Amino acid sequence: MAAILLLLMGPPVLFVAWLFRRPHWVYPFARFGARNWLRLSGMEIKVRGLEHLDPDQTYIFISNHRSYLDTATLFNYTGRRIGILAKKELLKVPILGQGMGYVNIMAIDRTNRESAMRTVKAATDRIRSGRSFGVFAEGTRACPGELLSFKKGAFYMARDAGVSIVPVAMKNTDRLMGKGTGVSRPGTIEMVLLPPIDTTSFATDEDIKRLVKTVRTQIADELSRS
Repeated sequence: MAAILLLLMGPPVLFVAWLFRRPHWVYPFARFGARNWLRLSGMEIKVRGLEHLDPDQTYIFISNHRSYLDTATLFNYTGRRIGILAKKELLKVPILGQGMGYVNIMAIDRTNRESAMRTVKAATDRIRSGRSFGVFAEGTRACPGELLSFKKGAFYMARDAGVSIVPVAMKNTDRLMGKGTGVSRPGTIEMVLLPPIDTTSFATDEDIKRLVKTVRTQIADELSRS
């Protein structure tokens, strides 16, 4: 279903945006496509915790990651326009790879330290300019029921940009479309936004390690309530 929507909508939307030099035109279509992929796949989305967010503040949303469904859910349901920090392999996906830059999806190559640092710096600059970002801090999809260790890059981004982190617990997506399968089944996705954590007091590397542990523990505790 996702491939069909991408094939039907992607080429004409990208061409028109390129022709008129209006990259921002792509974002509403990207959200429409992601939202309708979830709907047509039989997903009901329940979001808790939006009341914790200040509509005038910029955030980094840090989520667990067990399914392709997580990206579409995070992209659509935080109540604001966000970018996503994604793995570089997505650049190889036809149409999607070409369109990522139009909607602030930035690919990070974690096998190349210099390249990864450049991407993190570019994302940090966009966050400073007021663009919220979503990051899957495990760096890859975990197997059903697992929560992997968190990478520290997004936490330094938040500290350096002077914005708060919102821990996000993504529930049930592994059951509905887990790692290793391209087939989904209808059900309810629950996305829980936990209270933001101010990062301005986390100055040292040891502070960041504590912050990583705090965020991961909060997400793990929420996931255990499934």
